[in-house]
Amino acid sequence: MEAGCDKEVVKQSGSRQLPTRLLGERSLQSDPSMALVNHLPKVSVVFLVILALTQQIGSLTSSMDRTRNLEFSSQDIRIEKDGDYWLEKASNALKGQLQKRQQTNRAKNIILLIGDGMSLTTVTAARIYGGQAAGKNGESSSLSFENFPDIGLAKTYCVNSQVADSACTATAYLTGVKNNRATIGVTANVTKYDCRAEQDTKNHITSILDWAQKANKSTGIVTNTRITHATPAGAYAHSCYRHWESDRDISDSNKAIDQKRACRDIAQQLIRDLPGKNINVILGGGREKLLPSSQEIKRGRSDNIDLIKEWTREKTERNLRNKYVATRSQLVEGNVTETDYLLGLFTDSHFQYALLPGKESQPSLAEMTEAAIRVLSKNEEGYFLLVEGGLIDLAHHANKAHIALHETIEFDMAIRKALELSNANDTLIVVTADHSHTLTHSGYPVRGSSVFGLAGISNVDKMPLPILSYAAGPGYHHTFTRDGLRYPFWDDQIDKNFRFPATFPQQEANHGGEDVPVYAKGPWSHLLTGSYEQNLIPIVMAYAAGIGPGKTPNEISPLNRK
Repeated sequence: MEAGCDKEVVKQSGSRQLPTRLLGERSLQSDPSMALVNHLPKVSVVFLVILALTQQIGSLTSSMDRTRNLEFSSQDIRIEKDGDYWLEKASNALKGQLQKRQQTNRAKNIILLIGDGMSLTTVTAARIYGGQAAGKNGESSSLSFENFPDIGLAKTYCVNSQVADSACTATAYLTGVKNNRATIGVTANVTKYDCRAEQDTKNHITSILDWAQKANKSTGIVTNTRITHATPAGAYAHSCYRHWESDRDISDSNKAIDQKRACRDIAQQLIRDLPGKNINVILGGGREKLLPSSQEIKRGRSDNIDLIKEWTREKTERNLRNKYVATRSQLVEGNVTETDYLLGLFTDSHFQYALLPGKESQPSLAEMTEAAIRVLSKNEEGYFLLVEGGLIDLAHHANKAHIALHETIEFDMAIRKALELSNANDTLIVVTADHSHTLTHSGYPVRGSSVFGLAGISNVDKMPLPILSYAAGPGYHHTFTRDGLRYPFWDDQIDKNFRFPATFPQQEANHGGEDVPVYAKGPWSHLLTGSYEQNLIPIVMAYAAGIGPGKTPNEISPLNRK
C-alpha cells in the first residue's frame, strides 16, 4: 500500500485511536506533588529533579527486566558457550546445503505468497516474536519459509520512483513488466490518472494468472485486504490509478485526465473482463466496491450495479458450479470443494487485524488458503494461486509494530497450510514481499528480550532506547522528542494498538526502498537465487510451469501484450 493514499486503514475494525498511554506521563511541571518546588531553594529543586529522574530510570530498568523471555534459560546459555556447539550447528547446515538438489521437473502448480510490506526487518522481528510466543528461543527460531532451499533479493523500484508502492510492484512480479507508481497492469506509457492512455490496449500487459488460464489451469486469489486492492488487482486489472476500485472512487475524484474517455473501475474489470471473470477462487474483503450503496453498505457503488449478483448470474448461465459465501462459517463448514467457482467476500473493506476483537465473522488467511487449494487442486492441469498477507503493510503504515508482526505470523500460518496441502515435486512455492517498510530493529537488547521492549538507555541523554522504531509516521509525537522529562512508550506493550515511535511526522509511514527477500521451494526454485529485478519473478514461475512467455527461454517475449 502507498503511504498517504489509502485512508481507510482497516475500515472494518471500528477501532478507535487510543490515546498513547505514557509511563511517567506527567511532566514535573504538571505533577501536583511538585507544587512546592517554587517555594524551595534552588539546591532543593535540583535535588528533587535528580531524585525524580532516578526513580523514573529505576522503573524503566525494572520494566526492561520484565520484557525478558523467561524461556531463554541458563541452560541455553551454557550450551551456547561451548564452541563445539556452534561448529556442529554450522556443520549440519553445510551438510544440508550439500544435499540440496536442483529440481528441474515441470511445475504443475504455482503458489505465490506476498507479504505486503514484509521487509527483512519484519521477518527477523516476527521470527523472534513468534518463537517466544511458542515458548522457544526466539532469536534462533525460524518462520516456515526461512527454511526454503533457495533465497534471493529483488529490486523493487518503479520506472518513475525510487521507492515503490504496491501497484507498480504487483505489476512487476505478476506480469514481468515494470511501470509507474500507482498504476496497475499497464506499461510505463501510462501515468497516474491518464484514462486515455489506460484505455489504449497497446499499453495493457497480461499477468501470470492470465497465462495460467490460457494453459487450462485453474486460478485463484486470496487476500485479507479488499479484493480490488493493489496486490490482487495486479493479477487481472489495467488501471491508471490503483485507488479507483469502484465507480464511486472515480466519480468522487477530479483527477482523471480527459474525462470524456472515462476509466473503468477495478471491480468492474474483475467481474466482467478476462481474466477476472474466469478466476475460479476469489476470497477476501471489499464488498463495498461490488455492491450498491444501501443502509448496510455506506460507501457502495453509485451506479446501482450489484456485481456479486452479476457474478452468480454469469456463472449460472454458463452452467458452471458456483457458490458465494459471506461468513467464516459458510466457508469452513460448507463443502466448498463441490463448487468450481467460489467467491467469498467477508468484510465491507479490509479485514480486521487478527490480534484485535471484531474478527469473528472473517476466516483466517490460512483457512482461505486451504479452501482455495482444495477447490483449485481438482484440476488435473494444475493451478496458479496468489495469496496476500496485506495487513502487515496496513499495520506498518500506522506504526503498529505489534500488530504487523502478528500479521506476519498469520501469513506464515497460511504458508504452512500451502506446504501441507501441496506436493513439493510438482508445486513451485514463492514467498516474497512487494516492497519494504522502514521498521528498524536496533540497539543491543539482551537475548530473550521482547522485541516490543527496550534496547537499553542512551549514553547521551540517559533516556530509554526502543528496540523497534520507524523512520516516519504517526508514531512521531511531541512526547518522543526526548525533552528530558517525558517518557513515551516502554510499558505500553500490553496495548496492541500502540504506535511505535517514528523519527519524522507523517500521517502514514512511508515504504522502504531496499531490496526484499524472495524465498522459493519446488521445481526450478534455484533460478530465483541471487540479486535481480523484481520483474524476473513471474518469468521464472512461467518457465517452471511451461506457460505464457516463459515456455522456454527463447520464447520469452520482451513485452507480453494482450
